[in-house]
Amino acid sequence: MEQLISFIIRPPRAEYSPKYDLLDDEFMLKDKLYRRNDLEVKNSRGEILQCTHYVPVVSPEGKPLPCVIYCHGNSGCRADASEAAIVLLPSNITVFTLDFSGSGLSGGEHVTLGWNEKDDLKAVVEYLRADGNVSLIGLWGRSMGAVTSLMYGADDPSIAGMVLDSPFSDLVDLMMELADTHAFRLPKFTVKLAVQYMRRAIQKKAKFDIVDLNTIKVAKSCFVPVLLGHANEDDFIRPHHADRIFEAYMGDKNIIKFEGDHNSPRPQFYFDSINIFFHNVLQPPEDEVAGPYFEPMLDYLGKGDWSGAHQVSRAHEPSSVAQGSDASTADAIRQLRTRRPMSRMEVPSDIPEADHHSMTEDAKVEEDPHSSSSKMINFELSNGHPYGPHVPAALEDDEYVEYQLDDPTGFPCTVEEEEKVSYHVLLSYFQIQN
Repeated sequence: MEQLISFIIRPPRAEYSPKYDLLDDEFMLKDKLYRRNDLEVKNSRGEILQCTHYVPVVSPEGKPLPCVIYCHGNSGCRADASEAAIVLLPSNITVFTLDFSGSGLSGGEHVTLGWNEKDDLKAVVEYLRADGNVSLIGLWGRSMGAVTSLMYGADDPSIAGMVLDSPFSDLVDLMMELADTHAFRLPKFTVKLAVQYMRRAIQKKAKFDIVDLNTIKVAKSCFVPVLLGHANEDDFIRPHHADRIFEAYMGDKNIIKFEGDHNSPRPQFYFDSINIFFHNVLQPPEDEVAGPYFEPMLDYLGKGDWSGAHQVSRAHEPSSVAQGSDASTADAIRQLRTRRPMSRMEVPSDIPEADHHSMTEDAKVEEDPHSSSSKMINFELSNGHPYGPHVPAALEDDEYVEYQLDDPTGFPCTVEEEEKVSYHVLLSYFQIQN
């Protein structure tokens, strides 16, 4: 049980090497030289955040440029922003990214799915504004990063625009529906029991309340222009979450659906739409070197790919790299993905053998088409009641016993039995990601 709780607030940290997994210290895109600046920012809790800012070596007109802050998802890191950098840098939009607290190489013990991360984002925004080299600021978040962006953007109307990729609308609803729609069909009281147990455990360990992560409420008070994106086959955070946020959102809004699932590489037309969106809200300068923002770009070229041209480019003279007529953003991103794929959400592989046995036994019960949902979990309570004294002895598939989430009185188990029920519920919850 503790392993599954920890997977929510202490997922495996993304392991990466800044030297090998980030874009090179200096690199070329579309015949223009860029550099990677690594730095540290301290958040309000005193934790050190590892950050990276991708900028051109020579700024057009020598003026501050707009910046998009890329916010990674759960189990992600700043290496996930490399695709965003390839998409936006040729449009004279710089890209800043960070490892949120508790993620990647940053300090912090727990991941909070947007709660503490919004404060990390605030620290980064304050750093960029104090730096003086950034004009307008936009946000681009994926999954947890999308929730973080929305929660921060609602409090900072100076944000010029946001791209929200696969955000959840309400964390409690997400947890409820995952358990309820998974292969292990469960009566609602067991689902609520699991969520209530998780809520208390997370409050105790990570010091935040999952009930507060409701982006529908936030969307109703946010006026920052937004572009929502969601994969049609996402079975972790289903597309209706983005639809609910879109319906509730008060500011200018648009939504794009595309093929794939929660972890799928995003299609090129989606990146093109993001580029156009940020070009409109950030209004970056255009120069003769970069050209119009919608033109195709060269493949990503790092130091190992263009050693001859590197010395020429350092002197800010025209690059000698040959421009292929079929070179495009898609080519550059495909090349990048061979170096390091985007971080994925995965179920821990070290589930104890006893857990596998329990899951196997549950699966056998499920195979019986006449089994009711109340019998999908195989356990007995110490007081002799199969489900507790407040629950009927038999439940049909569509019959549920309702309990208020905030009131644990009357739940049909002791603390030990609660853990046992919740354990099985959460096993089914995380199987969705396999």
